[in-house]
Order: sequence, then C-alpha cells, then structure tokens
Amino acid sequence: MAVSWRMIIIVIVAGFVVCCSNTKASKTLGGTDERIFMAETIEKYHDPHLILKRAESFFEKEDYPEAIIEYQHFLDLHATHTLASYAQYQLAESYFKQIKSVERDPDRIYKALERFEKLRKVYPGSRYDGNAVERIAACHRFIAEVHLMVGQFYYRRDALLAAAHRFERILTLYPEMDIAGDALYYLALTYKGMGANDWAREKLIALTERFPDSQHTASGQVMLTNLDLNQSRATDSRAQASNPDEHQTKTVGSSNHPLPAAISLSSLAPVTSLQNTPNGSASTEAILCRLGMQC
Repeated sequence: MAVSWRMIIIVIVAGFVVCCSNTKASKTLGGTDERIFMAETIEKYHDPHLILKRAESFFEKEDYPEAIIEYQHFLDLHATHTLASYAQYQLAESYFKQIKSVERDPDRIYKALERFEKLRKVYPGSRYDGNAVERIAACHRFIAEVHLMVGQFYYRRDALLAAAHRFERILTLYPEMDIAGDALYYLALTYKGMGANDWAREKLIALTERFPDSQHTASGQVMLTNLDLNQSRATDSRAQASNPDEHQTKTVGSSNHPLPAAISLSSLAPVTSLQNTPNGSASTEAILCRLGMQC
C-alpha cells in the first residue's frame, strides 16, 4: 500500500513538471512569433519595392484612390529613391485617369496638374518629362473648358456679369487656344445682352480677325452686321431728335425730288382753282410739279 502511494506521488510530480515545461515553451514560442510578425509588418510598411508593388496592383485594377495612397506613401518615405520620379508620375496619372468630364467635379483636374508640375520641378529632366508636358497641356485645356461651361451656364440664367468674368478668364489665361474663339463669341453675346454694344463689336471683330475658322465666325459676322445697322439707326434717330425741321423737309421730298431751296407762295396755284374746275379736277399734277414732287 505504501509503494502505491509513492508511485502516485511520483506520477503527480512528474506531470506537474511536464506541464510547467510545456507552458514555458509555449510562452517562448508565442513571443518569437510575435516578433517575427512585427518585423515582417515593419518591412512591408517601409520596403520601397513592396509599396510600389501594391500601388501598381491597385493602378492596374483601376482602383485609383487606393493607388494614390500607396504612391504617396512611397514618396513620403523614399523621396530620393531612384524610382521616386516614376512614383510621382504615377501619382499624377492616377488623378488624371479619374477625369471623366468637365461637367463633374474639376478638383481632380487641378490635383493632376499640380502633381505633374511637381514632377517637372522636383525631378527635372526625368524620362517622364515629355509625357508630363502633354498632360499639363491637357489639364489646361480641361480648365478652359470648365470656364466656358460655367460661363454658358451663367449666360443662360442672365447672370451676365458672372458669365463675362468666366469668358474674360479664358481670354486672359489661354488667348492662343482655339477655345478663345468660343469665349470671344459668347462674350460678345453677353455684352450685347448688357447693352454694351461697343464692347460686343470689339469682341466680334477680334473673333473674325483672330479665329476666321471658328464655328462661331459666321454667326458673329451676322451679329456684327446687325449691331452696325442698329447703330446707324440710332444715329439717325439722334439726328432727327436734334433737328426735326430738317427731317420733315427730307420726308416731304422723299420721292427723290427734294423741294427747291426757296418757293414763293405767289408761284403756287390758288387753292380755289381746285374748286373752279369741272368736278374739282384742277391740274393737281401741275401743282405737284411746282412743288418739285411730280412732273
């Protein structure tokens, strides 16, 4: 019976020792795994090639917002890396790829423009410089189209001052673009609507001279002709108002036979002669002839 108790005690002690050993080993193994995991995470966070690989994966899937995050993360950590210019170009391209229409939020246009310009400034002479120049020109074209669209929107709603500001903005920033011809035409319409016909004429003349092949040139010439005609009529009206007697004289002699400069009353046939002739048919032609109106 005594031997049996000894055996039981030995078994219990041995089991306790084994259990403690396994627990200690388990804790040691767990700490190692955690350190390995942390090391891998830090490496993935900082490794430039891994960051670019993730960015490229998002870019190829056209998940441009996520690609932007990764490219920017690369540049934040590795701005002087040999692939930094590529990352900057791809960052700008990620914004540019999201430009679908000027009718949508133009914020992406300005962000793409800013990133392409930064590429040329921070990494001058890079292999992506030529493409950046083309993209920058495209961004400016989009911006001009935004101004034109907004100006037309204001014009249709009779917000003429706001419309004029947008059209003038195009002429200031992009005077050599063909879209400047559109801006000149709509600016002339806007000034005409404001009653500033002289300014409208000035813009129409500029449209004809600078952009003879514009889609609005023919309409602009018609508008210019109408403005000139209206100006001529206004001049005649002012002249008529300032000298009504002269206008009346011209009206009486409007049959291309103007009245003589001086006519004596005694030279005219008596009015009674109209009553003394048979059926009152005196020689009206003779009287009109004396008046210089009909012979």
